[in-house]
Amino acid sequence: MSATLDRIFDTARARRAHIVLPEGGDPRVTEAAAIAVREGLAQVTLLDGAAPGCAGIDSATAADLPALVEAWLQMRRAKGMTEERAEVEMRDPIRQAAMRVRLGLADGTVGGSVATTADTVRAALQAIGRAPGAGIVSSFFLMIPPEARPSPIEGGVIFADCGLVIAPSAAELADIALSAAASCRALLSANPRVAMLSFSTAGSAEHESITRVREAVATVRERAPDLQIDGELQFDAAIDAAIRQRKAPGSPLTGQPNVFIFPDLGAGNIGYKMAQRLGGFTAIGPVLQGLARPANDLSRGASVDDIVAAIAVTGAQAAALG
Repeated sequence: MSATLDRIFDTARARRAHIVLPEGGDPRVTEAAAIAVREGLAQVTLLDGAAPGCAGIDSATAADLPALVEAWLQMRRAKGMTEERAEVEMRDPIRQAAMRVRLGLADGTVGGSVATTADTVRAALQAIGRAPGAGIVSSFFLMIPPEARPSPIEGGVIFADCGLVIAPSAAELADIALSAAASCRALLSANPRVAMLSFSTAGSAEHESITRVREAVATVRERAPDLQIDGELQFDAAIDAAIRQRKAPGSPLTGQPNVFIFPDLGAGNIGYKMAQRLGGFTAIGPVLQGLARPANDLSRGASVDDIVAAIAVTGAQAAALG
């Protein structure tokens, strides 16, 4: 295990947050739950499943289901929610898990090994909602370089947004950058250094997409003047200080960035998968950011180790919230 992941696991162990896993019928989830409890990473409740050391709840017959239904009804009544529909929707384990987090019955939730990303994110948005000051919910991947081969990146870095927001506006890019900086502090225990990526460096090209990046950088600097951020930067200028000095002399970035913001989902998704498949990086995510409380998605191809890591990351996010 990498030193970065070790630190995240240690943070999770110190907090031992209560994580609810809605897909207890998936054997990968039950195995990961048992490992997480055995290693002291979290207290775990499984919906519709059982594993050693974990609490279990039947989502359709839970003793507190009426209270969850009533809370959901009150939240959604203005949108036409009926009592009958609220009961049906609260029996859905993904939505029920998110509601348990909203009501403080759990500190966070991890789902998506069976459910789609759309369903997982929709439940989190509807039940948990955005964090105060967050304009958009986005995602990131925690990228950890391989230990078996040399890498120009030391420690973990954050790539955003690689899994959720398709074509962010300048304002949304700024929100993604600010959320990713907060995620860097929470998970990497490091001061964020943010590189806003593009196919241009410091005015070497002109395009609408580049203008969006520049506007986003200006917004971030106005909202968080102490944050180290620069853009637009090509990846070579972002990652290599010598190239950055030639292409963008006077860049405020010191050292290597630990947060990389992609201009759109296409670039981000391609970028993280290239790092994963060609560079041997471990990619943990997509991790959601900008929510009031932690709720995270899994790839439907997630391994047991991936799920354990997601539980630890969710616990570390909960620890950062206090």
